Amino acid sequence: MDINSLSFEEIKKMVKNENLSEENIFLIAEQFKLDKRKNVNLLGEKLLRSLEKQKLEENRIKAMYDFDRSFGSFNYVAGVDEVGRGPFAGPIVAAAVILDLNNIKSKNLIAGIKDSKQLSPAVREVLAEEIKQAAVAINIALIGNKTIDEFGVGWCNQEVFRKAINGLKIKPDLVLSDGYPIKNLQLINKYIIKGDTKSASIACASIVAKVFRDSIMKEYAIKYPEYGFEHNSGYGTEVHVAAIKEFGITKIHRTSFLRNYI
Repeated sequence: MDINSLSFEEIKKMVKNENLSEENIFLIAEQFKLDKRKNVNLLGEKLLRSLEKQKLEENRIKAMYDFDRSFGSFNYVAGVDEVGRGPFAGPIVAAAVILDLNNIKSKNLIAGIKDSKQLSPAVREVLAEEIKQAAVAINIALIGNKTIDEFGVGWCNQEVFRKAINGLKIKPDLVLSDGYPIKNLQLINKYIIKGDTKSASIACASIVAKVFRDSIMKEYAIKYPEYGFEHNSGYGTEVHVAAIKEFGITKIHRTSFLRNYI
């Protein structure tokens, strides 16, 4: 790249539009370092920092896939996670995800996966679609507020895990669950504390479950606009509690969670 005759804006535009390999980034950065212009020098440093950040992210994601493979030579490993254990309204939702762990190459990794709570709604939605395309199998299960009131959230948490796993089109050889073991599963189960930060399969399940439940609560927000479900997803925010006191409860509220408010 002959940059001597180019303005800084032209150089920046050229770099932005090029699909640069790692080797080319190093070569360009070295060339920019020798340029007399300070802004060109800084652009080279920025390219190197961006490459380093990308490599760290690739290593983080690969470590999550490697974690799922570390339990032994299982053909199909399912990760399962739930969302909606604590809200005052709406269902509890679990997702089970089986990834292809036998073909781990950089181009096959789902970039950006992590605990769904650490992602913005827009990023979660994009990732959920990528996960659906990449996964070997996915199943989503839910249990409504009436059943939660009848049997308790602890039992429902276990049951929604079982439903998500047992509904997979492929029977897993190993199930990785987030936080605690799944009772009466009849499959090999390992539970992982903070599993959505360590396991690729659990992280993917976390994202899919969160996006699915949020979509349900957005639909309820149209039916019950006073409660702000599109913002609070049924959790007991100040606005939600104030709405309960003013308008009462709806058909999707968990009365067992609201004894102090109704």
